Amino acid sequence: MSQNLINRLENSGHEEGIRQMPPDFLERLEEEINGAGGEWQELEEFKGAIGRTMFDTPSSKDNTVTILLPPDQIGKVPSQSLVRIKSRPKDAGGDGRQYLGVVVEGPFAEPDGLRADAPIVVTTTVRGAMFMPRYHGRVQVGVIGEELEDGTLEPPRFRPLPNSPVFLVEESETRRMLGLEGDISLGLAVGFENMQVKIPSSRKAVLPRHSGVLGTTGGGKSTTISGMIHQFSEVGIATVVIDTEGEYTEIGYPTDDPRMCRLLQNQNRLPEGVPNVHVYHLIGRDTTASAPAPIHSFKLDFSSLSPYAAAEILDLTSAQYDRFFKAYDVTKLLLRDLGIYPRKGNRTEEREALELDEFETGYPRMTLSHLIDVCGFFLHSLSGGEFEPFNQVFKSDQAKNMVRQRIAPVETASPISWKALLAKLWRLHRIKVFDNPKASAIPFNELVQPKRTTIIDLSDTNSPHMNNLVIANILRGLQLQQEIAYQKAEKQGKNPTPVMIIIEEAHEFLSRARISKMPNLFEQVARIARRGRKRWLGLIFVTQLPQHLPDEVLGLINNFILHKIVDSNVIARLRRSIGGIDEALWDRLPNLAPGQAVVKAESMARPLLVAIDPTPCKLRLVE
Repeated sequence: MSQNLINRLENSGHEEGIRQMPPDFLERLEEEINGAGGEWQELEEFKGAIGRTMFDTPSSKDNTVTILLPPDQIGKVPSQSLVRIKSRPKDAGGDGRQYLGVVVEGPFAEPDGLRADAPIVVTTTVRGAMFMPRYHGRVQVGVIGEELEDGTLEPPRFRPLPNSPVFLVEESETRRMLGLEGDISLGLAVGFENMQVKIPSSRKAVLPRHSGVLGTTGGGKSTTISGMIHQFSEVGIATVVIDTEGEYTEIGYPTDDPRMCRLLQNQNRLPEGVPNVHVYHLIGRDTTASAPAPIHSFKLDFSSLSPYAAAEILDLTSAQYDRFFKAYDVTKLLLRDLGIYPRKGNRTEEREALELDEFETGYPRMTLSHLIDVCGFFLHSLSGGEFEPFNQVFKSDQAKNMVRQRIAPVETASPISWKALLAKLWRLHRIKVFDNPKASAIPFNELVQPKRTTIIDLSDTNSPHMNNLVIANILRGLQLQQEIAYQKAEKQGKNPTPVMIIIEEAHEFLSRARISKMPNLFEQVARIARRGRKRWLGLIFVTQLPQHLPDEVLGLINNFILHKIVDSNVIARLRRSIGGIDEALWDRLPNLAPGQAVVKAESMARPLLVAIDPTPCKLRLVE
């Protein structure tokens, strides 16, 4: 107590009749302090703490604790910060354990000794007056684990004790402990000044374990994808984009969007296109790409498509399905009889034919027109008429006799079912994309070259069935090519070039309703997903309608980028399918700003809310 204060008290005491302090007051006060152990000093273990843990309340939850902060520390503890809680030391009546936690709610500012909605606070505020009581900060911290003496983090078995000191983990240590180091940047962690969220491209346990980019229209999915494509190219990944809207065909050019340019300037970055971009489109269909970008037309080989996947995509009835496979089996026998495949005396092709797995691929050198001709032979055999085939190999009398001998033992009936099947096959044939001699098939060996980006433009097909046929064909071709590259690299003692396949509007290809009707197609995708994890082949599913993706597809995905989703039913379903995301992040999902996303990756210790980096590439269909 200062001498001035004592003098004032003595003087006021004379004036108002207050009893005067004894002359030895200060000496007696000093004796009391010394008798109690001296002046209060903060324990060494508490020095540098930003706050302390609070007592639990009836509303407390498992695995979370409340931290109280002095007002000057509130701004130092943003959302998603890491904190270290040193449970009260043993010499202070504690257990001495140390915990690592993350701020999942807050920071909030609360008045001392008052409710924030106390009448005095509300009344003065609405009257326009200034009432500023002393206040403190509060954050809710989720306990990640208990830190052992050697720095190992193990699952927590206890809770931090009340009044335990809390320390802020430095940003560099936070980045390391959260696993945010890598060569592909997704954006900045919300709540931090400059903490980039990165994932490594060189770890097989990350990108090859497949990803999902989900969110409503306008949430920023295209910005996320184009930014990733740009960085994939920089680190040597081969990227194939199945673009159903023609949105990425100009990705080879720098962005001219004013908003993106401003955001890039804020990060000291320049607009920049993706180098080595090639655009492919179906023969007879237009593309949204324009010169000087390399543009190629391609055909589909019917022989590369699994007959089971083809039958499902054609949406055949039970009767049509039965006749489809009868015709398919007869066509295989005829190609063998005629020496088309396997060629006579070619033992390699003979062995390949015996080992053929028709759940994954079709019969080599079989064309759609071969199958149509055989169906025509079946139909005319029921009516007793003479059929004139389309293919030259079936036109000779000898070949026609071979056909008749092959179809004769096959039990079949109902010309109506044969006509319906032929109608669907002819519908496919009329679009002139199967086995078209005016175009080449996709050169999959070129698509898997390092730093190459391939855009498959399907914007002009106007047919989900055709898109699905193309996607199934491309997935199978890339899988086979990557299998070859993997075996070659393994012999050389190195890894193959990583390949990423991005499927836009994935709900149209793998919707819940479609999967129920096309189990073999899904099994083909699942096999590619499982094998791809070991062979550096990753899938990225992009959709604005995640509610249409079945649980089987979500089960293939290990990395998620969740943009704004407003439908509570969709969020509830995703919460059941995606583990490890805090409730606070789920609660923020419906109100995310464009460009914000909740990111969960295999390389990250926990999910984070991220402000996605702007894209330097040009996108079409940008509002």
